[in-house]
Order: sequence, then structure tokens, then C-alpha cells
Amino acid sequence: MADPRVSTQPTRLQAGIISRIRLENFMCHSNLEIELGDSVNFITGQNGSGKSAILTALCVAFGSRARGTQRANTLKDFIKTGCSHALVQVDVKNQGEDAFKPDIYGDVIIVERRISESSSSITLKNSQGKRVGTKKDDLREVVVHFNIDVENPCVVMSQDKSREFLHSGNAKDKFKFFFKATLLQRLDDLLKGIEKQLNDATAMLNHLEGSLRPILKELDELQKHIRSMEQVEEISLQVQLLRKKLAWAWVYDAEKKLDQKLKDIENLKGRIPSCQKKIDLHHDKMKDLSDRFANKKNHVSDLLNRANEVKTKMHELRESVSMAAKERLELEGEQDRKTRQLQKMVRDVQLLEQQIHDMHEQYNRNTQAEQNEMEGRLLALQVEVDDANVSGQRLKEEEETMTQRIAMIEKELEEIARKVGYAEKSHHDISSRVRELQMHQTNKVTAFGGVLVTNLLRAIERHQHRFRIPPIGPIGAHVKLEHGDVWSIAVENAVGKLLNAFIVTNHKDSLLLRACAREANYNHLKIIIYDFSRPRMDIPWHMLPQTKHPTTLSVIHSDNPTVLNVLIDLGNAERQVLVKDYDVGKTVAFDQMISNLKEVYTSDGYKIFFCRFSRGSAQTILPPMRNLRAGRLCASFDIQIKDLERDAAEAKEYFEQGRGVKRSKEDELKNLQDSLRSIKKRKMNVDRHLRSKEFELQDLKNSLSSEAASASESTVDELHQEISKLQDEIREKETFLEKLQTRVDEAGNRAKDLKVSLGKFRESTNTDVQAFNEAEEELLTLENDLHEAEAKKKYYEGMMETKVLPDIEKAEAEHKELENLCKESHKKASIICPQSEIEGLGCKESNPEQLSAELTQLKERFQRESQRFSESIEDLKMLREKKQLKISRKQQTYKALREKLEVCEKALQLRWGKYQKTALGLAKQLTWHFSGHLRKKGIQGNIKVHYEEQTLSIEVTMPQDASSSTVKDTRGLSGGERSFSTLCFALTLHEMTEAPFRAMDEFDVFMDAVSRKISLDAIVDFALAQGSQWIFITPHDISMVKNDERIKKQQMAAPRG
Repeated sequence: MADPRVSTQPTRLQAGIISRIRLENFMCHSNLEIELGDSVNFITGQNGSGKSAILTALCVAFGSRARGTQRANTLKDFIKTGCSHALVQVDVKNQGEDAFKPDIYGDVIIVERRISESSSSITLKNSQGKRVGTKKDDLREVVVHFNIDVENPCVVMSQDKSREFLHSGNAKDKFKFFFKATLLQRLDDLLKGIEKQLNDATAMLNHLEGSLRPILKELDELQKHIRSMEQVEEISLQVQLLRKKLAWAWVYDAEKKLDQKLKDIENLKGRIPSCQKKIDLHHDKMKDLSDRFANKKNHVSDLLNRANEVKTKMHELRESVSMAAKERLELEGEQDRKTRQLQKMVRDVQLLEQQIHDMHEQYNRNTQAEQNEMEGRLLALQVEVDDANVSGQRLKEEEETMTQRIAMIEKELEEIARKVGYAEKSHHDISSRVRELQMHQTNKVTAFGGVLVTNLLRAIERHQHRFRIPPIGPIGAHVKLEHGDVWSIAVENAVGKLLNAFIVTNHKDSLLLRACAREANYNHLKIIIYDFSRPRMDIPWHMLPQTKHPTTLSVIHSDNPTVLNVLIDLGNAERQVLVKDYDVGKTVAFDQMISNLKEVYTSDGYKIFFCRFSRGSAQTILPPMRNLRAGRLCASFDIQIKDLERDAAEAKEYFEQGRGVKRSKEDELKNLQDSLRSIKKRKMNVDRHLRSKEFELQDLKNSLSSEAASASESTVDELHQEISKLQDEIREKETFLEKLQTRVDEAGNRAKDLKVSLGKFRESTNTDVQAFNEAEEELLTLENDLHEAEAKKKYYEGMMETKVLPDIEKAEAEHKELENLCKESHKKASIICPQSEIEGLGCKESNPEQLSAELTQLKERFQRESQRFSESIEDLKMLREKKQLKISRKQQTYKALREKLEVCEKALQLRWGKYQKTALGLAKQLTWHFSGHLRKKGIQGNIKVHYEEQTLSIEVTMPQDASSSTVKDTRGLSGGERSFSTLCFALTLHEMTEAPFRAMDEFDVFMDAVSRKISLDAIVDFALAQGSQWIFITPHDISMVKNDERIKKQQMAAPRG
């Protein structure tokens, strides 16, 4: 947009005028900002430059709907094509005496309307840009205060409205335009609405007054009814007298019950010594059982030490028997080897003797030539034998090397298999533990009995109606552990045996629970009988361990007091101290000498305590249990599951690697075994070949020796010497075998003696083992008897606390209550009548039940006499008074309403009169002003308004018309004349309305140059004289408009192609 042609003067102090309009993505404008003057503003531009969009934006900003602008059906149609939102911002001046909330908005009120595809919003801001309001009601307050009505065509006349009015010749349409512009239509609708409401109110009041007539009739009948009921009052007096007697009869009866209750209290107090005697009896029994338990425990400890010594001695005997058997086996093996050597020597002697014999025979048969040939063959055979011996020795060495290698690999395989098996077992155990923890995480109850406890709970639920009180359990599911990650192992070690237990209130419920356990296949269920009615134990401070370390009871929380009482009574949770580590535990348990301390548990599972015997005490430290189920009371299982899953992954990776190594070693072993078999097979072939060659060589030598016997006496002598030498060795071997046999017999006898000794020792230890088992069973029996005596003692103590003493307290409370009741009854009876009056009637021995029966009979008689009446005379009198009061109030109310309606009808008639006068005056004023504007161009005109017919006719007489004929339809005029007439009509209406600003679009169409010059001068003069802000939009040239400091002209930029 080009710069304004005329500079404006400083802003006038006027409220409600537009100072600035800013458009963003609205219709054809991407970003337009236009400043307006306080008086007259002309905006010109070519068609399509977006002039009319300014007027449309003004209507949208002040709350008009899309259809009201006649430019779109919905607000989102105003968004520029290709954009997602549109913004219209109008700055309204807020200065002077008519300013709206200047302390909040300041000098300027910014009205902003933002439009999107799905919604639109209104925002009101102050002069600083700070948001003040976002509701339509806030905008409505501003619009009403400044009298801005963009729907009124006299305030905003768009080009569509201008054309519609110019082209319309219908008198009714013109009347509607005039009727709406002068606000007569709004006033007419308002008065008609009030008249309708008054008619409705009058009809309603007539209906209400008519509804009172049946009530007045009922009131007359009620009066007759009351007079008939006064005859029954005599019977009522007799009822009152009997009530007095009955009141004092209850007093005398309460005094009798009070005396009887005193006797009952004395009887109940007599039960205390009997109950206390039973408590003392079980206390003495507990003391005796405790001493016997301590003695038996010492005896079991001695038997355990003896059993350890016997076990050590038996182990030594078994080792001796094993060594003797091993020695005998070694000697027998040596004997077998020597025997085989002796047999071989005997065979060698026989072979040598046969060789000597064969040599003599062969020598006699062979010739010298044959002898030479045999010697050559002998030499060749000897070479082959030597080669075979070398090959055999080499294969033997290879076999030994291969055997050693195979033995080493087999040993490695055994070690690898052992480690892989351990890793697989570890992985399986960890995986089972992870699944168990995941199950605990899903259902906490399964941590204290697994699937069996869920089956048991279902069985309990099925038989719930048979229990006196539903069982509580498992105990672990009813407790929570504070700092569970720190103390879970210690608490598990301290009271873990009780966490799976169930609690019942009596022996019958315990038998029923045991039956439910059998139904759920839950064997060895621990059941505790305890009184559920006992409140939570309040342990005095001086009975607790005096230490800064926590106790098991202090870290355990439960909403059930019975669970905590069981942990205290049966688990001694209040006397178990928890510490961080072993060293601190030893210091707390043995060095600090803390009172009321029973046991110390460390966070890693150690149990430290004094084991007390009849002869003294010993410091005892028990290491963590191997199968301790830690983590059942942890607040969260996630960390444990994550650690165990990591350990399981490592174990799985380890045994998978071990399997790979094992497979490679097994392949290597298989290859070595194949090689060994191949070597053995080759060695067997070489040995077979060697033996055949040796036999052949030996036969050849024998033949050669026999042939050369005569000439080779030296060879025969050598054979005889070798035979002699072998025979000497045979005699030595036989002597050694005899000694070896002696040693074998001695070793056998020694092993036999050791076995006999072992058997005798085992028989002798059976008695000790039997004695130990019997002592252990007696110890368990004593422990059970001790627990049973302790339970009975607590049972009678609980009975004393929950039965005997409470019954006495209850009886005393009832006595006190009866005493108060007696006093209260005496007080109430004294109110009804004095006691002296009743004593004169002699009703002291009267039975209150009999008096009550007589009173009932009298009341029935009273009812029979008054059965015609549904209520008492007092109620009927009260009802009569209420009806009279109600009717009187309604009559007064209806009378006041009638007076108010009459006042409203008079006021309405007065306003209708003023409305008619105003309408006639506006019609005359319209005609005068219209004629005055037409006379500026020498035209005569007249306007006739008919309110009854709702028509408005315009008559125009043109000066150039020779016949001076009057045109009654503006469509009969030329375009310029019709536009000028319309302009005069619009200016007339403007004079009759008030608004801070006015806007007209294309007001000068269809005018010739002269009409347009006159029209522009008339409009400008009117606007300057009228004083409000004017916005004129036209596509034509406005250069003929005079220049004035109060006139601002602006040119819109040409539209882009």
C-alpha cells in the first residue's frame, strides 16, 4: 500500500474509533497494515486489490459470522489459499471520558481474531500488548460500550448491501432496512417479547388462584373433623395415667437388675484364681522343660562329638583295610608276573635241549654244499630279522608316545566334562531361581510356598464359610521389609521359618486348615493357633535391646497386628538385633553385654549368640545356610533378576565354550585312537613277520648246528652252558616265589583281620548312633513339649486378658450402665410425675411388661374409638393451622404478584405509546433530512413510512423532467440518479443513528461525474460536520475530493498478476 497522500493531525481524544487494521493471510492479503485517521478516510484501488477485504476484516474482528459478511460460508474460507491460519487485528482508541476500563486497557484496545482450519479465537489486549480477555463476552462488553453494531447497514455498508439496496424496488425491503438501521426493530421485538411474558404470567397467576379453591374446601371439612374427635380425649387421659405408672415400674425393674448384676460380678471375680493357677502350672512346666531341654542339648552335643571321633576312627580303619587290600593285590600281581617268567624260562630250557638234539640229527643229513647254502640263507634271514626288530622298536616307541598322549587327553576331557557339567548345573539352578523370582514378582504369595500355597488359598476360599475366622497366611505375604535390599538375608535367617506359616484362631480352624492343605497336596504346613482379638503388643522400651542397631521387629511392617504379635511371641523378633557385618556382630553379641538381646544376625547371613547350658554358656557363631532363600522380602526383585540373568548368561557362555573345547578334544582323541589302532595293526604285522623270520632263522640255525655238530662242539657246549644258567635262574625264581607266596598270605591275613576289626567297630558304633538318634528325638520331643507348654501358657494368659478380665470389665461396665440407666429412668419418671404420686397408687410391685400390655390394650381401644380418624386431634389442629397459614401466604403472594403485573402492564402500555411517538417522529425526520440532501442537487423527494403495512416508499421528482412527474420506483432512475438517491437515503439514516465509526463500500457506483462530485462533497461535508470516524472505499478517482487536515486518502497497491 502506498503512503497516505494527506498527512494526519494528532489523534483526537475520542473513544471507539479505529486507529489501525492489520491483516495476515486474510483473503487476498498476506500481510497488510493500514493506519486510519480520526475523521474521514478514503481508500481507493483497482478491482481485486483487496479493498473490500478491509471492511470484511472489520466485521469479523467485531464478532460477525462468516455468512453475515456475505463473502464466505465459514470463517476458514477467509484463510488465504496455501496458508494454515489467518489473523485480523484492529486497534481501537480508548481515550477521553467515554473510555472503557482505561485502568485495564490503557489508551488502546487491541481486538485480535485468529482463524485456523478447525477453530477461531478472540483475544483482547491492552495498549502494552498484554492479554486481558479471551471470551466472546469480553468482546461483547466492548462492542456494547462503544455502540458498535457491524450488522447495522448504517454502520458498515458493504458493496453487496449497497447493490442490494440500489437494485431493490420493493417497499418492504426498504422498510426492513430503515427499521433495522434506526433500531426500531430491536425495540419492537423487545416490547413484543415483554408483552408475551406478561400474558403468560397473568395466565399462570389465574391458574394458581384457581388451585386454591379445593384447598379452602378441604379446610372446611377439616374443621368439622376436629370437632368430632374431641370426644376421644377422655380415653387419652387414661393413657397418660398408665404411662406414669409404667415409667416408675421401669425404675423399680432397673433397681432389681442392678442388684443381680452385683452378684454376677462377684461370681466372675471368683474365676481369676483358677485361671492364674493354670498359668502358674504351665509356667513351672516350662521351667522344668527348659532345664531338661538344656541338659538334653548338652548330652546331644557330647554324643555329636563322640560321633565325630568314631567317624574319624572308622575312616582310618577303612583306609587301613583299603591299603592292605591294595598291598595284597600288588603282591599277587607280582607273583603272577614271576610265575609267567618262570614258565617262560622252563620253555626256553626245553627249546634249547630240542635245538641240541636237532643239531645232531641235521648234521648227519646235510652235505657241505648244503651247509654253505644254508649259511647264506641264514645271513639273509638275520638281516631281515634285524630290520624287523628296528621297525618293531620304532613302532613300539610310537605306540607308547601315542598311548601317553591319549591318556593325557582323556584326563583333560574328564576335567572339561566335569567343569561343563558344573556350569550346566549352575546355569540350570540360576535359571530356576530367575523363574522363581519372576513368579514371586508376579504374585508375591508364591515366594512363601510356591504353587502349593496358591492352591491352598483357593481351597481356603472355597471353605471360607466353615472357618470361625478366615486364616491369615502365609505370614510373609502380610509383611513388608524396610530397606529390604540390606536386611533381607538377615531377616530371612531370623524369622524365615515362620514366613510360610498360617495363623488360625482355634484348634477347630487348625484341623479345617490341615484338611484344606491335604486337598491342595501341601504337606508339612506349619499352623499357628493364636487369638485374633488381641491388640498389637506395646513392648516397653526397657524390655527391648538397648542398642542403636535395628531389630527384626523395627524393620518389619504389617497392617495386621496378629502377624506382628506372632513374630514377637514365637519368633522373638523384638530381641533379634541386625548388624552390617561379622565383626560388628561379634562386638554387639559378646563384648557389649546388651540386655534383652537374644541373637545377632548379620546382613550376609551369620547368626551369633550365647548358647546357654546348665553349667554355663558358650559363644556360638553359625555360618550362612547354604540353601537360604534370600530376597523373598525385598521391595523389588528387578536387581536380583538382572544379576542372576547376567550370571546365567556367563555360565551359559562358559559351558558352551567348554562344549566347543570338549568337541575339539574328542575329535583329537578320535584321531589319535585311529592312529594308535593303525600303529598297533602295523606293529602286529611287523611282529608277525618278525616271528616268522625268527622261526625260519631258528630252524635254519638248528639245521646248520645239527650238521655242524660234529665240527661245532663249542656251539653245543654254549647251549649246555645257557641251559645250566637258565636252570639256576629257575631255582632262584622258585625260591623267590615261595617267599612271595608267604608275603601274599600275610597280606591276606592282615586285610582279613582289619575287615573283622572294622566290622566289630561298626557294630560297636551302632549303639552310639542309636543312642544319638534317640537323644535327638528326645530333644525334638522336649522342644515340642516346651513350645506346647509355652503356647498353653500364652493361651491361658490370653484367656485371662481376653475372656476373664474383659468379662469382669464388661460386667462392671454393664453395672455402671444399669446404674446410669436407673438414675436416668428415675430422672425421666420424676419429670413425668413425682414418686409420691405413684407410691400412693401402689405400683411398686407392678410388672412393667404387664403395665405395658395394659397400655397397649388401652391404646387399641383408643384406636378403635378413633379409627374413623387417621390422625390425632393435635395433628389435625396443627394441620389446620398449617393449611390456614399456607393459604394465607399464597393469597398474599398472589395478590402482590397481581399488583406487580398490573404495574408492568401499565409500564408496557406507556412504552408502547412512546415507541409509536418515536416511530412517527423518526419517519418525519427521515423525510425532512432526505429532502434536504436531495435539494443540494435540485431534486425534490419524499419518503412515506407505513408501520402497519411495514412498507417504505421513496418518491423523487427530477428538475429536468418537463412534466415534473414523480418517480415512485428508484429503478426507474438512471444509474447515477439512483446511486445519488441511495446516498441521500443512507446519509439521512446516518444522521439518525450513533456510532463511533462508519464504513461504506462502493457508494458512488453508477454515478455520472456531476452526481459523483456532488455526492462526494455532500459525504465529506456531512462526515466532517457529524464528527465521527468515516471509512469510504471506492475504486474511482478521488482527486476531486477537497484537501483537509481531517481527510486522509490512501491508495491500495495494484493486484499482482
